[in-house]
Amino acid sequence: MLPLDDTAHKRLIIGLGETGLSCARYFSRLKLPFILLDTRLTPPYLATCQQDFPDVPLYLGPLDPRLLQQATELIVSPGINLSEPAIGDAIASAGVLPMSDIELFIGKVQAPIIAITGTNAKGTVTTLVGDMIRAAGRTAEVGGNIGITVLDLLNIPPPDFYVLEISSFQLETTYSLKAKIATILNISPDHFDRHKTLENYTQTKQRIYHQCDIAVWNRSDPATRPSGYPPKKILSFGLEKVNAHSPEFGLQRLNNLIYLTKGAQCLVPVNRLHIKGQHNWANALAALTIGHAINLPLAAMLKALCQFKGLPHRCQWIKEEKGIAWYNDSKATNIGATLAALNGLGPAISGKIILIAGGLGKGADFNLLSTSVARYVKTALLIGQDAPLLKKALENYTVTQVASDLPQAIALAQQAAVSGDAVLLSPACASMDMFKNYEERGDIFVQLVRTIY
Repeated sequence: MLPLDDTAHKRLIIGLGETGLSCARYFSRLKLPFILLDTRLTPPYLATCQQDFPDVPLYLGPLDPRLLQQATELIVSPGINLSEPAIGDAIASAGVLPMSDIELFIGKVQAPIIAITGTNAKGTVTTLVGDMIRAAGRTAEVGGNIGITVLDLLNIPPPDFYVLEISSFQLETTYSLKAKIATILNISPDHFDRHKTLENYTQTKQRIYHQCDIAVWNRSDPATRPSGYPPKKILSFGLEKVNAHSPEFGLQRLNNLIYLTKGAQCLVPVNRLHIKGQHNWANALAALTIGHAINLPLAAMLKALCQFKGLPHRCQWIKEEKGIAWYNDSKATNIGATLAALNGLGPAISGKIILIAGGLGKGADFNLLSTSVARYVKTALLIGQDAPLLKKALENYTVTQVASDLPQAIALAQQAAVSGDAVLLSPACASMDMFKNYEERGDIFVQLVRTIY
């Protein structure tokens, strides 16, 4: 540990993950003193911080309450729980509001911000909106909870728009967003280990609407409608047919095809999209609504939409063999994401789904899956620590079998599937009991699937 001077005590960065490292780089560029803290003894970017900031004081292990109570700026990484006693005491005694990297970022930018949150699909919609802006001949920088951390975006020439994915953890400590456009795509139970209740979680998500110009909400999910933060204008999207004279986006069936529509205008049939399932139709409608709100030409938006292949690990089509489609939805680390995949893919295929699920459930109520599993799933193959809990919740609704690992689950799926079926890895659980992260879980699944047949 290095000796501290008095000025260094005033600006504390807690957490040495990607966000904390970006905050350190930011303050270093501004030549502002800071100190680094992490509750872990070997955080992910420890070596990088020691190399890049050798003279910066660094504290590892349990947080020192006396140090925190001297802070005049407290920058907290999203992974740090604000209920940590030392942080709570510092907030109470020193009267310092903990800040996110988003809060630092918005104090420095002039370009309008498009802010996107939701339990699921926020990365997909954020990326798609960025693609649409570029297809219209304008510039966009995409970042936040996906891709480049926001403070590192300040190293890039200012674009026409910043398109930011923002998590509930970041919204907890963001106060001055004032986005040009803000949206909550959907709300389903998640992160109860942090937010405790669905009401708390929803209220945190609602913070994205604070002083925004235009709010975009999902007509299929009333919890996404602005509440408590009245915007200047409200738009919506949804999966139903809209009024012929409406300026809003929806769906319509015509000549046995389902179309994305704007009012009565049929835009494109959903079978032209690379991203499949009703949940992705909703994502497309959300992106179109956002693009329309910033006056992007419809032709450019539709071109970007039809070219968009989706993001890895998010209901990602891998291949089709013998009439069986295989999908990697490893990013589905919560029940809401798996429900979206089941309810999206289920009606879109002629057969049934063979579901591979399981891992760390984070205290989730797996019974919430039962209705969709009963409707769309032929067999549920369960892996990981909480496989027994999933089996107990689902065994009355479909055939269930616990597999020893992912390779065995894939082998069992291959045996169970017939032409018209889809094999879907959508775990409804975190991955850390068996894998480094959801990306590794998905990558291994893709590698194994590509070797079969």
